[in-house]
Amino acid sequence: MIVYKFGGASVRSAEGIKNLASIVSGVKDNLFIVVSAMGKTTNALEGVLEDFMQANHSSALAKFQQIENYHNEILADLFPDVTDPSAFLQPLYDEIEDMIKQSVGDDYDRWYDKIVSYGEIISTQIVSKFLNVVGIRNRWLDMRKLLITDSNFREANVKMKESQQKLIEAADFEKFQVYIGQGFIGANAKGNPTTLGREGSDYSAAVVANLLNAESLTIWKDVPGILNADPRLYPQAKLVPELTYLEAVELAYSGAQVIHPKTIKPLQNKNIPLYVRPFGNPSEKGSVIKAHVEKPTGIPFYSLLKNQVLVTIRPIDFSFVLEENLPKVFSIISKHRLKVSMIESSAISISVAIGNSRYFPAALDELSNDFDVSYNEHLELLTVRGITDEIVQEVTNQREVLLMQRTRRIGRFLMKEI
Repeated sequence: MIVYKFGGASVRSAEGIKNLASIVSGVKDNLFIVVSAMGKTTNALEGVLEDFMQANHSSALAKFQQIENYHNEILADLFPDVTDPSAFLQPLYDEIEDMIKQSVGDDYDRWYDKIVSYGEIISTQIVSKFLNVVGIRNRWLDMRKLLITDSNFREANVKMKESQQKLIEAADFEKFQVYIGQGFIGANAKGNPTTLGREGSDYSAAVVANLLNAESLTIWKDVPGILNADPRLYPQAKLVPELTYLEAVELAYSGAQVIHPKTIKPLQNKNIPLYVRPFGNPSEKGSVIKAHVEKPTGIPFYSLLKNQVLVTIRPIDFSFVLEENLPKVFSIISKHRLKVSMIESSAISISVAIGNSRYFPAALDELSNDFDVSYNEHLELLTVRGITDEIVQEVTNQREVLLMQRTRRIGRFLMKEI
Protein backbone atom coordinates (compact mmCIF):
# COMPACT_ATOMS: atom_id res chain seq x y z
CA MET A 1 0.00 0.00 0.00
CA ILE A 2 1.35 3.43 -0.96
CA VAL A 3 0.34 7.07 -0.49
CA TYR A 4 0.34 9.79 -3.16
CA LYS A 5 -0.05 13.46 -2.36
CA PHE A 6 -0.97 16.06 -5.00
CA GLY A 7 -0.62 19.75 -4.16
CA GLY A 8 -2.69 22.69 -5.28
CA ALA A 9 -0.50 23.42 -8.30
CA SER A 10 -1.02 19.85 -9.53
CA VAL A 11 -4.83 20.16 -9.55
CA ARG A 12 -5.26 23.83 -10.43
CA SER A 13 -6.76 23.05 -13.86
CA ALA A 14 -8.66 20.37 -15.76
CA GLU A 15 -5.41 19.40 -17.47
CA GLY A 16 -3.78 18.90 -14.10
CA ILE A 17 -6.57 16.62 -12.90
CA LYS A 18 -6.37 14.62 -16.13
CA ASN A 19 -2.62 14.26 -15.58
CA LEU A 20 -3.30 13.08 -12.01
CA ALA A 21 -5.63 10.44 -13.42
CA SER A 22 -2.96 9.35 -15.87
CA ILE A 23 -0.43 8.93 -13.07
CA VAL A 24 -2.85 7.04 -10.85
CA SER A 25 -4.02 4.76 -13.66
CA GLY A 26 -0.61 3.10 -13.79
CA VAL A 27 -0.56 2.18 -10.08
CA LYS A 28 -1.07 -1.50 -9.28
CA ASP A 29 -0.73 -1.19 -5.49
CA ASN A 30 -3.44 -0.23 -3.05
CA LEU A 31 -3.37 3.57 -3.07
CA PHE A 32 -4.42 6.38 -0.76
CA ILE A 33 -4.46 9.79 -2.48
CA VAL A 34 -4.19 13.03 -0.49
CA VAL A 35 -5.21 16.16 -2.40
CA SER A 36 -4.87 19.86 -1.57
CA ALA A 37 -7.22 22.70 -2.47
CA MET A 38 -7.03 23.69 -6.13
CA GLY A 39 -4.59 26.41 -7.17
CA LYS A 40 -4.86 29.48 -4.94
CA THR A 41 -8.21 28.51 -3.41
CA THR A 42 -6.87 28.62 0.15
CA ASN A 43 -5.75 32.22 -0.36
CA ALA A 44 -9.12 33.06 -1.90
CA LEU A 45 -11.01 31.53 1.03
CA GLU A 46 -8.86 33.55 3.41
CA GLY A 47 -10.17 36.62 1.59
CA VAL A 48 -13.73 35.39 2.15
CA LEU A 49 -12.91 34.91 5.83
CA GLU A 50 -11.53 38.43 6.24
CA ASP A 51 -14.79 39.95 4.97
CA PHE A 52 -16.86 37.52 7.03
CA MET A 53 -15.00 38.49 10.22
CA GLN A 54 -15.80 42.14 9.51
CA ALA A 55 -19.50 41.27 9.00
CA ASN A 56 -19.23 42.28 5.34
CA HIS A 57 -21.34 39.34 4.21
CA SER A 58 -22.12 40.69 0.75
CA SER A 59 -18.44 41.03 -0.11
CA ALA A 60 -17.69 37.60 1.38
CA LEU A 61 -20.43 36.03 -0.74
CA ALA A 62 -19.20 37.82 -3.85
CA LYS A 63 -15.68 36.48 -3.29
CA PHE A 64 -17.02 33.00 -2.72
CA GLN A 65 -18.95 33.25 -5.98
CA GLN A 66 -15.62 33.78 -7.74
CA ILE A 67 -14.35 30.60 -6.10
CA GLU A 68 -17.44 28.74 -7.31
CA ASN A 69 -16.93 30.08 -10.83
CA TYR A 70 -13.30 28.93 -10.85
CA HIS A 71 -14.22 25.37 -9.88
CA ASN A 72 -17.21 25.30 -12.21
CA GLU A 73 -14.98 26.23 -15.15
CA ILE A 74 -12.74 23.28 -14.33
CA LEU A 75 -15.77 21.00 -14.10
CA ALA A 76 -17.01 22.19 -17.50
CA ASP A 77 -13.66 21.21 -19.01
CA LEU A 78 -13.65 17.83 -17.24
CA PHE A 79 -17.24 16.91 -18.15
CA PRO A 80 -18.00 18.67 -21.47
CA ASP A 81 -20.94 16.38 -22.27
CA VAL A 82 -22.74 16.95 -18.97
CA THR A 83 -25.47 19.62 -18.97
CA ASP A 84 -24.80 20.82 -15.42
CA PRO A 85 -21.44 19.36 -14.33
CA SER A 86 -21.37 21.33 -11.06
CA ALA A 87 -24.77 20.10 -9.84
CA PHE A 88 -23.22 17.54 -7.46
CA LEU A 89 -21.34 20.35 -5.69
CA GLN A 90 -24.33 22.69 -5.33
CA PRO A 91 -25.37 21.36 -1.89
CA LEU A 92 -21.82 22.03 -0.70
CA TYR A 93 -21.83 25.54 -2.18
CA ASP A 94 -25.19 26.21 -0.50
CA GLU A 95 -23.86 24.98 2.84
CA ILE A 96 -20.95 27.42 2.72
CA GLU A 97 -23.11 30.34 1.59
CA ASP A 98 -25.71 29.71 4.31
CA MET A 99 -22.96 29.65 6.92
CA ILE A 100 -21.58 32.98 5.69
CA LYS A 101 -25.05 34.56 5.65
CA GLN A 102 -26.31 33.34 9.00
CA SER A 103 -23.23 33.29 11.23
CA VAL A 104 -21.20 35.94 13.04
CA GLY A 105 -17.40 35.75 13.07
CA ASP A 106 -16.32 35.86 16.72
CA ASP A 107 -13.13 33.76 16.83
CA TYR A 108 -10.78 34.16 13.86
CA ASP A 109 -8.87 30.89 14.28
CA ARG A 110 -11.97 28.76 14.79
CA TRP A 111 -13.75 30.31 11.82
CA TYR A 112 -10.61 30.03 9.71
CA ASP A 113 -10.72 26.27 10.11
CA LYS A 114 -14.45 26.09 9.38
CA ILE A 115 -14.34 28.16 6.20
CA VAL A 116 -10.91 27.54 4.70
CA SER A 117 -11.17 23.74 5.08
CA TYR A 118 -13.83 23.70 2.36
CA GLY A 119 -11.15 24.19 -0.30
CA GLU A 120 -9.96 20.62 0.19
CA ILE A 121 -13.48 19.24 0.44
CA ILE A 122 -14.39 20.73 -2.95
CA SER A 123 -11.17 19.70 -4.71
CA THR A 124 -11.28 16.08 -3.54
CA GLN A 125 -14.91 15.64 -4.53
CA ILE A 126 -14.06 16.84 -8.03
CA VAL A 127 -11.02 14.55 -8.30
CA SER A 128 -12.94 11.56 -6.95
CA LYS A 129 -15.82 12.06 -9.37
CA PHE A 130 -13.51 12.44 -12.37
CA LEU A 131 -11.52 9.31 -11.50
CA ASN A 132 -14.72 7.30 -11.19
CA VAL A 133 -15.95 8.59 -14.55
CA VAL A 134 -12.71 7.58 -16.31
CA GLY A 135 -12.80 4.10 -14.78
CA ILE A 136 -10.56 4.47 -11.72
CA ARG A 137 -12.94 3.21 -9.06
CA ASN A 138 -12.37 4.98 -5.77
CA ARG A 139 -14.01 6.03 -2.53
CA TRP A 140 -14.01 9.60 -1.21
CA LEU A 141 -13.31 10.04 2.52
CA ASP A 142 -13.92 13.05 4.76
CA MET A 143 -10.74 13.51 6.79
CA ARG A 144 -12.63 15.73 9.23
CA LYS A 145 -14.15 12.49 10.51
CA LEU A 146 -10.94 10.45 10.47
CA LEU A 147 -8.01 12.61 11.62
CA ILE A 148 -8.71 13.50 15.25
CA THR A 149 -6.74 16.51 16.44
CA ASP A 150 -6.41 18.75 19.45
CA SER A 151 -8.20 22.12 19.49
CA ASN A 152 -5.20 24.24 18.54
CA PHE A 153 -7.09 25.84 15.67
CA ARG A 154 -5.06 26.71 12.55
CA GLU A 155 -2.11 24.61 13.77
CA ALA A 156 -3.73 21.49 15.14
CA ASN A 157 -1.78 18.39 16.12
CA VAL A 158 -3.03 14.96 15.09
CA LYS A 159 -3.83 12.47 17.84
CA MET A 160 -2.29 9.43 16.28
CA LYS A 161 -3.82 6.67 18.42
CA GLU A 162 -7.34 8.04 18.18
CA SER A 163 -7.02 8.54 14.42
CA GLN A 164 -5.48 5.20 13.49
CA GLN A 165 -8.46 2.97 14.16
CA LYS A 166 -10.86 5.32 12.36
CA LEU A 167 -8.61 5.55 9.32
CA ILE A 168 -7.95 1.81 9.10
CA GLU A 169 -11.67 1.05 9.30
CA ALA A 170 -12.49 3.66 6.64
CA ALA A 171 -9.75 2.68 4.18
CA ASP A 172 -10.71 -0.95 3.65
CA PHE A 173 -8.66 -1.97 0.64
CA GLU A 174 -10.63 -5.18 0.25
CA LYS A 175 -13.52 -2.99 -0.94
CA PHE A 176 -11.68 -0.32 -2.91
CA GLN A 177 -8.15 -0.18 -4.30
CA VAL A 178 -8.10 3.63 -4.29
CA TYR A 179 -9.15 6.06 -1.57
CA ILE A 180 -9.14 9.85 -1.75
CA GLY A 181 -8.87 12.17 1.24
CA GLN A 182 -8.03 15.77 1.96
CA GLY A 183 -4.75 17.20 3.11
CA PHE A 184 -4.50 20.01 5.66
CA ILE A 185 -7.71 19.29 7.58
CA GLY A 186 -9.07 17.24 10.47
CA ALA A 187 -11.40 17.82 13.43
CA ASN A 188 -11.18 17.84 17.19
CA ALA A 189 -12.96 15.35 19.44
CA LYS A 190 -16.12 17.49 19.33
CA GLY A 191 -16.20 17.40 15.54
CA ASN A 192 -15.12 21.02 15.05
CA PRO A 193 -13.01 21.36 11.87
CA THR A 194 -9.31 22.06 12.35
CA THR A 195 -6.42 22.75 10.02
CA LEU A 196 -2.83 21.61 10.43
CA GLY A 197 -1.00 24.81 9.48
CA ARG A 198 -0.33 26.32 6.07
CA GLU A 199 1.18 23.77 3.69
CA GLY A 200 -0.05 21.09 6.10
CA SER A 201 -1.14 18.73 3.32
CA ASP A 202 2.33 17.19 3.24
CA TYR A 203 1.99 16.50 6.95
CA SER A 204 -1.46 14.97 6.40
CA ALA A 205 -0.02 12.61 3.81
CA ALA A 206 2.82 11.61 6.16
CA VAL A 207 0.33 10.92 8.96
CA VAL A 208 -1.79 8.75 6.64
CA ALA A 209 1.31 6.85 5.53
CA ASN A 210 2.27 6.24 9.16
CA LEU A 211 -1.18 5.18 10.34
CA LEU A 212 -1.73 2.82 7.38
CA ASN A 213 1.85 1.46 7.48
CA ALA A 214 2.48 2.46 3.89
CA GLU A 215 5.47 1.22 1.93
CA SER A 216 6.19 4.75 0.70
CA LEU A 217 4.87 8.28 0.34
CA THR A 218 5.23 10.17 -2.93
CA ILE A 219 4.66 13.92 -3.04
CA TRP A 220 4.07 15.16 -6.58
CA LYS A 221 5.42 18.67 -7.13
CA ASP A 222 5.90 21.16 -9.93
CA VAL A 223 9.70 20.83 -9.55
CA PRO A 224 12.06 18.04 -10.69
CA GLY A 225 12.52 16.86 -7.10
CA ILE A 226 14.43 18.25 -4.14
CA LEU A 227 16.67 21.07 -5.27
CA ASN A 228 19.52 22.64 -3.34
CA ALA A 229 17.84 26.06 -3.71
CA ASP A 230 14.60 27.67 -4.85
CA PRO A 231 14.99 27.91 -8.65
CA ARG A 232 13.00 31.14 -8.64
CA LEU A 233 15.78 32.71 -6.59
CA TYR A 234 18.76 30.68 -7.81
CA PRO A 235 18.34 29.64 -11.46
CA GLN A 236 21.42 27.42 -11.15
CA ALA A 237 19.69 25.20 -8.54
CA LYS A 238 20.64 21.51 -8.77
CA LEU A 239 18.66 18.33 -8.21
CA VAL A 240 19.56 16.35 -5.07
CA PRO A 241 18.80 12.65 -5.68
CA GLU A 242 18.68 11.58 -2.02
CA LEU A 243 18.68 13.05 1.47
CA THR A 244 18.52 11.68 5.00
CA TYR A 245 15.58 12.42 7.27
CA LEU A 246 17.86 14.60 9.43
CA GLU A 247 19.01 16.69 6.48
CA ALA A 248 15.44 17.14 5.32
CA VAL A 249 14.29 18.33 8.76
CA GLU A 250 17.11 20.87 8.89
CA LEU A 251 16.25 22.17 5.43
CA ALA A 252 12.54 22.40 6.20
CA TYR A 253 13.19 24.29 9.43
CA SER A 254 15.36 26.78 7.54
CA GLY A 255 12.64 27.55 5.03
CA ALA A 256 13.08 25.05 2.18
CA GLN A 257 9.72 25.04 0.38
CA VAL A 258 9.74 21.50 -1.00
CA ILE A 259 8.49 19.85 2.23
CA HIS A 260 6.60 20.87 5.35
CA PRO A 261 8.65 20.88 8.58
CA LYS A 262 6.32 18.44 10.40
CA THR A 263 6.25 15.95 7.54
CA ILE A 264 9.37 13.96 8.32
CA LYS A 265 8.72 12.67 11.85
CA PRO A 266 5.75 10.35 11.10
CA LEU A 267 7.76 8.83 8.25
CA GLN A 268 11.00 8.49 10.20
CA ASN A 269 9.16 6.73 13.03
CA LYS A 270 8.32 3.85 10.68
CA ASN A 271 11.20 4.20 8.23
CA ILE A 272 8.89 5.09 5.33
CA PRO A 273 10.75 6.64 2.38
CA LEU A 274 9.47 9.93 0.98
CA TYR A 275 9.73 10.45 -2.77
CA VAL A 276 9.45 13.90 -4.33
CA ARG A 277 8.68 13.59 -8.03
CA PRO A 278 7.80 15.98 -10.87
CA PHE A 279 4.10 16.10 -11.61
CA GLY A 280 4.75 17.39 -15.10
CA ASN A 281 7.20 14.61 -15.96
CA PRO A 282 6.14 11.53 -13.99
CA SER A 283 8.63 9.22 -15.67
CA GLU A 284 11.48 10.99 -13.86
CA LYS A 285 12.64 9.50 -10.55
CA GLY A 286 12.95 12.80 -8.67
CA SER A 287 14.40 12.58 -5.16
CA VAL A 288 14.02 10.39 -2.10
CA ILE A 289 14.30 11.12 1.63
CA LYS A 290 15.19 8.10 3.75
CA ALA A 291 17.18 6.95 6.78
CA HIS A 292 20.54 6.56 5.04
CA VAL A 293 22.03 7.68 1.73
CA GLU A 294 24.74 5.99 -0.27
CA LYS A 295 26.61 9.17 -1.13
CA PRO A 296 26.39 12.65 0.45
CA THR A 297 25.52 15.41 -2.00
CA GLY A 298 28.58 17.58 -1.36
CA ILE A 299 26.83 20.72 -2.62
CA PRO A 300 25.59 23.72 -0.61
CA PHE A 301 21.90 24.17 0.23
CA TYR A 302 20.24 27.58 0.20
CA SER A 303 17.01 28.13 2.17
CA LEU A 304 15.20 31.46 2.41
CA LEU A 305 12.61 32.63 4.95
CA LYS A 306 10.91 35.84 3.89
CA ASN A 307 8.72 38.30 5.82
CA GLN A 308 10.92 38.22 8.92
CA VAL A 309 11.02 40.74 11.77
CA LEU A 310 14.04 41.35 14.01
CA VAL A 311 12.87 42.18 17.52
CA THR A 312 15.42 43.53 20.01
CA ILE A 313 14.37 43.26 23.65
CA ARG A 314 16.07 45.00 26.57
CA PRO A 315 15.00 45.02 30.22
CA ILE A 316 13.90 48.44 31.40
CA ASP A 317 15.98 48.11 34.60
CA PHE A 318 19.07 46.64 32.83
CA SER A 319 18.80 43.29 34.61
CA PHE A 320 20.47 40.34 32.91
CA VAL A 321 18.20 38.99 30.19
CA LEU A 322 19.77 35.56 29.98
CA GLU A 323 19.54 34.94 33.70
CA GLU A 324 16.13 36.33 34.55
CA ASN A 325 13.95 37.21 31.61
CA LEU A 326 14.34 34.60 28.87
CA PRO A 327 11.48 32.38 30.09
CA LYS A 328 9.09 35.33 30.11
CA VAL A 329 10.14 36.55 26.66
CA PHE A 330 9.71 33.18 25.01
CA SER A 331 6.49 32.46 26.86
CA ILE A 332 4.98 35.58 25.28
CA ILE A 333 6.35 34.66 21.85
CA SER A 334 4.88 31.16 22.13
CA LYS A 335 1.56 32.45 23.45
CA HIS A 336 1.11 34.55 20.30
CA ARG A 337 2.07 31.71 17.94
CA LEU A 338 5.17 33.43 16.58
CA LYS A 339 7.86 31.30 14.95
CA VAL A 340 11.42 31.97 16.08
CA SER A 341 13.98 31.56 13.31
CA MET A 342 17.14 33.11 14.80
CA ILE A 343 18.39 34.24 18.24
CA GLU A 344 21.26 36.54 19.19
CA SER A 345 21.94 37.62 22.79
CA SER A 346 24.19 39.85 24.87
CA ALA A 347 24.39 40.60 28.59
CA ILE A 348 21.41 42.99 28.57
CA SER A 349 19.58 42.36 25.32
CA ILE A 350 18.24 39.62 23.13
CA SER A 351 17.45 39.87 19.42
CA VAL A 352 14.97 37.43 17.94
CA ALA A 353 14.10 36.94 14.28
CA ILE A 354 10.50 35.81 13.93
CA GLY A 355 8.06 35.31 11.10
CA ASN A 356 5.72 38.27 10.79
CA SER A 357 2.04 37.46 11.22
CA ARG A 358 -1.27 38.94 12.28
CA TYR A 359 -0.35 38.08 15.88
CA PHE A 360 2.82 40.18 15.95
CA PRO A 361 1.27 43.51 17.12
CA ALA A 362 -0.35 41.85 20.15
CA ALA A 363 2.91 40.16 21.10
CA LEU A 364 4.74 43.46 20.72
CA ASP A 365 2.26 45.18 23.03
CA GLU A 366 2.66 42.52 25.70
CA LEU A 367 6.45 42.52 25.51
CA SER A 368 6.45 46.32 25.81
CA ASN A 369 4.77 46.10 29.22
CA ASP A 370 8.01 44.89 30.80
CA PHE A 371 10.75 45.50 28.24
CA ASP A 372 12.20 48.17 25.99
CA VAL A 373 11.36 46.77 22.54
CA SER A 374 12.47 47.85 19.06
CA TYR A 375 12.10 46.04 15.76
CA ASN A 376 13.00 46.00 12.06
CA GLU A 377 10.56 44.72 9.44
CA HIS A 378 10.84 43.60 5.81
CA LEU A 379 13.73 41.20 6.35
CA GLU A 380 14.65 37.80 4.98
CA LEU A 381 16.75 35.04 6.53
CA LEU A 382 19.07 33.11 4.25
CA THR A 383 20.52 29.85 5.58
CA VAL A 384 23.37 28.19 3.71
CA ARG A 385 24.41 24.64 4.60
CA GLY A 386 27.87 23.96 3.28
CA ILE A 387 29.09 27.50 3.80
CA THR A 388 32.41 28.78 2.44
CA ASP A 389 34.13 32.16 2.48
CA GLU A 390 33.30 32.53 -1.20
CA ILE A 391 29.61 31.92 -0.56
CA VAL A 392 29.59 34.45 2.28
CA GLN A 393 30.99 37.06 -0.08
CA GLU A 394 28.52 36.13 -2.79
CA VAL A 395 25.33 36.22 -0.70
CA THR A 396 26.16 39.36 1.30
CA ASN A 397 27.57 41.45 -1.55
CA GLN A 398 25.93 44.89 -1.50
CA ARG A 399 23.34 43.68 1.03
CA GLU A 400 22.47 45.21 4.40
CA VAL A 401 23.10 42.41 6.91
CA LEU A 402 21.52 42.93 10.33
CA LEU A 403 22.64 39.64 11.89
CA MET A 404 25.08 36.96 10.77
CA GLN A 405 25.85 33.63 12.43
CA ARG A 406 28.32 31.07 11.17
CA THR A 407 29.56 27.67 12.23
CA ARG A 408 31.91 25.35 10.36
CA ARG A 409 29.03 24.05 8.27
CA ILE A 410 26.19 26.57 8.37
CA GLY A 411 25.89 30.30 7.69
CA ARG A 412 22.78 32.36 8.50
CA PHE A 413 22.23 35.90 7.25
CA LEU A 414 19.37 38.17 8.28
CA MET A 415 19.18 40.85 5.64
CA LYS A 416 16.95 43.59 4.28
CA GLU A 417 14.61 42.25 1.62
CA ILE A 418 15.56 43.10 -1.93
